[in-house]
Amino acid sequence: MTSPLPGSVFESLRRIDTCTASNAVERLSSRLRNEGFVSRAVTCRFPDAPPLLGYAATARIRTSSPPIGGRCYYHRMDWWNWLATVPAPRVLVIEDADHTHGMGALVGEVYAAVALALNCVGCVTNGAVRDLPEVEALGFQLFSGFVSVSHAYAHVIDFGNPVTIGGLVIQPGDLMHGDRHGVHVIPREVAADVPGVADQIRDEKREWVGFCQSPDFCLSELSKRLACVDEKHCTSLLSRTT
Repeated sequence: MTSPLPGSVFESLRRIDTCTASNAVERLSSRLRNEGFVSRAVTCRFPDAPPLLGYAATARIRTSSPPIGGRCYYHRMDWWNWLATVPAPRVLVIEDADHTHGMGALVGEVYAAVALALNCVGCVTNGAVRDLPEVEALGFQLFSGFVSVSHAYAHVIDFGNPVTIGGLVIQPGDLMHGDRHGVHVIPREVAADVPGVADQIRDEKREWVGFCQSPDFCLSELSKRLACVDEKHCTSLLSRTT
């Protein structure tokens, strides 16, 4: 597992919304534009919360049948002990491995309280969560495919391995970034460059919006401005597809 980012870089990333960060990653040409994010599998349960940023602590669960050992849903000290080895702050990234996802919820009020005590800031799962008002009051963010009234037989079946959620393969220690728009991974190799590029993108957006709202807006001027868009961003991305 790789070491955590410098604190100044991490704090700069934490202040960026996911759309701007994703645009910055695309501009840095570190991956294809249809990669690196969770597609359709999760919903942000607390959209008014600030962006989530942390290192992935990965696990897989089942909820449709009891665990072989008969343990309760939160009794896995081996899982909690391993989780504590992941750099903080941590994000629970939990793949529901049942054929039908979301029958029961592993993460609710008690689970979130334990996770917070272990420096976790949220959970990303294709399965279910519950106790939404109580978890929101704790300040713990949730991204999930479902909500459920029950834990059912929720239990961890393995941990510390790659998991797949919404087509995205997530490795232990990956830098998870999420807000009301969804969840993506910020590649470690460009993380330090993302804040600066994000500032540039914000400036460009303000200029475009200002132009669109100004009396100077017309189709001929729009055409001129589009022709002047820096083609190197598109060229570098297209070169990766050939």
